[in-house]
Amino acid sequence: MSIVVEHIVSFIVCRRRAFARPGFMLRTSLSSGAFFLLLSLLPFSASAQNDTVKTLDEVEISSQRIPSATRTAAPTQVLDAAKIEHIGAVQLSDAIKQMAGVTLKDYGGVGGVKTVSARGLGSQFSAVTIDGIPVDDSQNGQVDLGRYTLGNTAYVSLSQGQEQASLLSARALAAGNVLNMETAEPSFWPGERIKLKAGIEGGSFGYLSPSLLWQQRWNRRLKSSFFVNFLRSDGDYPFTLYYTASHNDSSSVERRKHSAVWMLSADGNLFYSIAEGNTLTAKIHYMRGMHQLPGPVSFYSQAVSGQHSEEEQAFAQTRWRVVRDEWQTQLLAKVRYSDDHYFDTLRNAHDAYSQREAFVSGSFHRVLTSWLNLDVALDASLAHLDSRHQPATGQFSDVTRHNLAAVAALQLHVGAFEARANALYTDVADRIAGQDTTPSYRRLTPFVSLMYRLGPTTTLRAFYKETYRVPNFGELYFFQLMPRGLRPERAHQLNLGITHTNSIPLSSLELQLSATLDVYYNHVNDKIVAKPTSNMYYWSMENFGVVDITGVDLTANLQFSSLSLQFNYSFQAALDHTRPGSNTYGHQIMYTPRHSGGASLRWENTWLNLGATAMLVGHRYFMRQNTPESRMPAYCDIGLSADHSFHLRIGTLTLRAAVQNLLNTQYEVVASYPMMGRNWKVGILYDF
Repeated sequence: MSIVVEHIVSFIVCRRRAFARPGFMLRTSLSSGAFFLLLSLLPFSASAQNDTVKTLDEVEISSQRIPSATRTAAPTQVLDAAKIEHIGAVQLSDAIKQMAGVTLKDYGGVGGVKTVSARGLGSQFSAVTIDGIPVDDSQNGQVDLGRYTLGNTAYVSLSQGQEQASLLSARALAAGNVLNMETAEPSFWPGERIKLKAGIEGGSFGYLSPSLLWQQRWNRRLKSSFFVNFLRSDGDYPFTLYYTASHNDSSSVERRKHSAVWMLSADGNLFYSIAEGNTLTAKIHYMRGMHQLPGPVSFYSQAVSGQHSEEEQAFAQTRWRVVRDEWQTQLLAKVRYSDDHYFDTLRNAHDAYSQREAFVSGSFHRVLTSWLNLDVALDASLAHLDSRHQPATGQFSDVTRHNLAAVAALQLHVGAFEARANALYTDVADRIAGQDTTPSYRRLTPFVSLMYRLGPTTTLRAFYKETYRVPNFGELYFFQLMPRGLRPERAHQLNLGITHTNSIPLSSLELQLSATLDVYYNHVNDKIVAKPTSNMYYWSMENFGVVDITGVDLTANLQFSSLSLQFNYSFQAALDHTRPGSNTYGHQIMYTPRHSGGASLRWENTWLNLGATAMLVGHRYFMRQNTPESRMPAYCDIGLSADHSFHLRIGTLTLRAAVQNLLNTQYEVVASYPMMGRNWKVGILYDF
């Protein structure tokens, strides 16, 4: 009997080695169960026959913990690697389009700047982190999500208020919401040393994007990954030019000009297991690109812009984490460098911006009792911006910011009830040309969250948070506009919600259901609003005064056999309440839709996997006063996709095709900057 069992086990192990690829792991879950069952039976059969027990090869089992969307006090939405691949997301901006409460500001085409605004708070309230370490831009406070690609990503998560995890940096806890992109840690079958994934994608209007992922296991403790991606596009897509704001009068078909882009990005990652519960990771990132900046489209005219930007960015970061039963600690460190050059051939102008940043963070988690935990974190950062202008402007060119943040938190958990409270201290000071500025920015802000589990399927949650946002360099000292006395924004966030998960037996299958419903209220004092001026590179800033934002976020996920459906809907009433009686009082703030939503459907089968996505955005206004002339119409963007994988003797070959904006909808995210109409992409991916 033992001989038969050993032959079966050997056969399974050999098959697993031959088909060592990520997708095969999911399709062989039954084989895995049989494998471990046979392992458990082996000692008994060997004992009965007095045979010699042979030692099998070590099996490496590794996975990354993905945040829960239904077991957190603060609303959290997650897209894992499989979902990212299914929707065909290439850039970080593509991933968040399917999230509730998110307004993606896309300034046109593949190369246009893409920023996220969540629940009407503005993009500067959103902290973007990679592996939990902040991605900062002291110049304008907005991270361009189009500069980061997803080819080596385990998951993308968006947390409102703050993430509900231990060992967070104080910078992440200071933001109104956190968008985190987690790097995928390589996993290998026994005997595997190298895994490669090569792909190329092409499409409409000169779009081309090849990529390569190389994963290596050096020994039992050290693994690495290297990912490189190149992206280019001519961006010369057609659009309809309407000659009146109503879109009911004369029009003509024009073509977008001067919007080409190319971008090269590369990531190198190390994963080192020092000992059990003691890990060290490191990342080096490099990006270089060129983006032409198309001018606005006006009635009867589409002037060719002479503007373009050239960017170069690099950062190195590391994370050391120690996890024990009673305590955990983490140290983060990062250095960043970037050079941005802006050219305007029509004005013979050349502006250059150099940023340097150093960031360190330490956090500590301690289990005080069986029902009480303590968390503390301390961050320090130094950011420097040097600007050079031709012709010279005589404005500020040398600014340095010192930022210190400290937080202490207590977490209480008794039975089905959990509560968390923390206090965050922020201290920011600037130096202009070596001289201290007055005043410095200091404030203590609170956060409180409550969660109660009604049962195994339903959870009630609530949180309150005050967020304090200091104006960035661009808002305070931008050289083209005179320095202004902007005040820091203060946002008060309140959220009440309910989550539900359930498994419903249907015949021999199960329907997996998860849903969340959250009602929120945000009150913002001295809200800073940015508006483009003569072009997309220069902006004007102003304190709006008081803005009240009331909203609802609804999400639902259903999984039935090979069919999955995701749905989200958001309502936002973001109203200007600055001066009663003014012509803008009670009006919706600029570029914020009242209604938005999205859905995605995927059907997986042995012949052809099919998918569909839909994104709906209600009407918006591009001026403070909501008038018919400033009204931007609602739009719906529908996409279809298909893919099929061929399991070869060595590796897996996947073919993909997608059509985006299927209905060729003409729409604008920013007024006078038309977006791309119907376009297609095809791609091939070889994983071996």
